Amino acid sequence: MGVILEGKKVILVPYMREHVPKYHEWMRDPYLLQATGSEPLTLDQEYDMHLSWTQDPNKHTFIVLDKQMIVGDFVHGDPHVEAMVGDVNIYMNDLDDLQMAEIEIMIAEPKSRGKGLGEESVLMMMAFAVKNFGIQSFRGKIGESNTASLRLFRKLGFEDATYSEVFKEVTLELLASKLRCNELVDSMTIHS
Repeated sequence: MGVILEGKKVILVPYMREHVPKYHEWMRDPYLLQATGSEPLTLDQEYDMHLSWTQDPNKHTFIVLDKQMIVGDFVHGDPHVEAMVGDVNIYMNDLDDLQMAEIEIMIAEPKSRGKGLGEESVLMMMAFAVKNFGIQSFRGKIGESNTASLRLFRKLGFEDATYSEVFKEVTLELLASKLRCNELVDSMTIHS
């Protein structure tokens, strides 16, 4: 089944096949496509993408569940589609720096934004990456028009590193040593 991370507000579960239809629905929204720098896919392409993500050892994708939206008790292995609000990812694909991970967050449900779910998800994912993969630094690539994400990453201590005029994108970086990882790991429950 995989690892599940539980915080105060969110539960991060592995991206399951059952999540794909709702994820595909989100990715039909022009705002989310622009904010994530994504291209629209067919449902079949989304299933193929899901398969490639789950089989790549350098990518780790979790679906963000809002604990307040879970119907009944949380059941390990249940996708809890009703509580899906977004996703958080790390990509460890910089061959020049194997201890660096790119991190992304998307809170897709408008009613779930501004509640701290994205912040907790990013912090949990970074603590998980440091503890399990020895990640030493994080990078976020965010479109200049995505002010909410830029504000979140800067609040978490990320600093502007570069700007791409071509992609209209800011790259922000954070050294893992600036995280309070032990504190973060202690504040979440890890199920496997």
